[in-house]
Amino acid sequence: MKKLSYYLKQHIPGYLFAILSMVIAVSLDLLTPQVTRHIVDDVLVGGQMGKLKYLLLAILLIGIGRCIFQYTKEFTFDKISSTIATDMRRDLFAHIQSLSADFFDKTSTGELMARVKDDIDRIWNALGYVGMLMMEVAFHVTVILFCMYSLNWKLAILPTLCMIFCAVLAILMENRLGTIYEEISEENAKLNTVAEENLAGVRTVKAFAREKFEIKKFLSHNNRYYELNMTQSRVFVRYSPYFSLIGKLLPLLVLLIGGYLFLQGELTLGALSAFVQYSTNIVWPMEMLGWLSNDFSSAVGSYRKIRKVYDQKPSIQEPEEPIVLPEVTGDIRFEHVSFHKEDQHEILHDIHFHVEAGKTIGIMGATGSGKTSLIQLLCRLYDATGGTIYLDNVDIRKLSLRQLRSCISTVMQDVFLFSDTIQENVMLGQKGNLNISDVRLASRDAQASEFIDRLSEQYDTVIGERGVGLSGGQKQRISIARALAKHTPVLVLDDSTSALDMETEYAIQQTLTRLPHTTKLIIAHRISAVRHADEIIVLENGHIAERGTHEELLALHGLYYQTWQAQFGMMPDQKEVTDYGC
Repeated sequence: MKKLSYYLKQHIPGYLFAILSMVIAVSLDLLTPQVTRHIVDDVLVGGQMGKLKYLLLAILLIGIGRCIFQYTKEFTFDKISSTIATDMRRDLFAHIQSLSADFFDKTSTGELMARVKDDIDRIWNALGYVGMLMMEVAFHVTVILFCMYSLNWKLAILPTLCMIFCAVLAILMENRLGTIYEEISEENAKLNTVAEENLAGVRTVKAFAREKFEIKKFLSHNNRYYELNMTQSRVFVRYSPYFSLIGKLLPLLVLLIGGYLFLQGELTLGALSAFVQYSTNIVWPMEMLGWLSNDFSSAVGSYRKIRKVYDQKPSIQEPEEPIVLPEVTGDIRFEHVSFHKEDQHEILHDIHFHVEAGKTIGIMGATGSGKTSLIQLLCRLYDATGGTIYLDNVDIRKLSLRQLRSCISTVMQDVFLFSDTIQENVMLGQKGNLNISDVRLASRDAQASEFIDRLSEQYDTVIGERGVGLSGGQKQRISIARALAKHTPVLVLDDSTSALDMETEYAIQQTLTRLPHTTKLIIAHRISAVRHADEIIVLENGHIAERGTHEELLALHGLYYQTWQAQFGMMPDQKEVTDYGC
């Protein structure tokens, strides 16, 4: 993780300029009481009217200078903090992208959204406006106390004691707020998760008439978030009045005690006027201490949350010296592969098969038998816990992740389409290397061009989030077109034709036969999708229960045969009228 100091070091010159502007602005602001002192002592009391025009001109110049440096100070702080927040958000998002699939198995989307957006925003606030004010308050108070002690050390003791008291209160409040902000950040992540899930699945919610239940679930988290914020407010309100009370009493006490010292001859009238102005000027830092502590505590809590994300390391590591194959042919071999996730039962056990380059293997099995896990292991979304997977006779753990994943086109069971045009979705795997002709060809091979051409904008049609507005079959065909457009030596179809009619599935099967140099792994529940594969394996409870060609498996009268009977309702030697007429 790049520490906060790393980002701050990148902007040291800018921060120095901003701090210099702040110092000049505050110094000019605190010169005004000194000018007032001279007007009272020299002009009003001393009768030196000739000095008045110069003193009034000084007030004017001080005001102009303060405006200029206040602007440069605030603009510079805002620009730097915005830049740092942008860099931090970029690096955090890049780190999240680098994490392995097991991290996302146990981390909700809402939590990550809260880290990337809300928590970075709080740090942005701390590095900008809040940080600027904290430095300004510190310098402001230091200069005022110096000026006060220069005028009369006895009277200056009073504001010093007040500032010490306010500082103690601010520390106490910050300690109380630290824990509360941790809880608020956690609940904010949960609230985001519930909202994101319900908005993404709103059609499912409506289909099952679950609106009231989901609203109740959302309200439970919303109420908890409200209660935590009210707890924060109660802490803030408990301490905040003390800051305000001291701020209001201090000028009055200074006037009373200063008046007594004036009567005793220890303080001039002009010095007393300046002292009263200084005491008024020191009020706003006291009142700001509570609010600044509040926001600063929030930023500290957010930074801790972000560090927890950075503490997560990818379990799938890039090899230190990866092997780069000059050309990938697509020869795939699983040797005694086993796999289980953390704290879970074994998903795959002793899987062994070999697919030569350009050949096709069909993978069947009941739901939960481990079919999709095979693909996840091949793409190194997870690493096998036993055995070895080879691509072109090289252990895939020795290959670069980029080459491994770029040579495999995958059509996943859970189709994901981005909220973008159809053209951009099809070009996803090869952006910059494809043109509209390639997109049209891939769509035609995937039997998607028929419905795309009927759309008003055709390939420039923007589809909704996750493909909302398209049918399941249409989404699958666009996903298949995306895989075909990538032109990789390995093609994986994970139950990718389940939502298609038999005729469309047959047409896509014909497309696959026109890819003789592409190794194809076809996962399916339909026998029609795998029956022409060079080899078919049937998984049961994570191990290979049967293997062979279509005819060999039917002859076994085992699981494959039972699936055949369930799907076709006839003996294998009967006429297969449903097999596309062939």
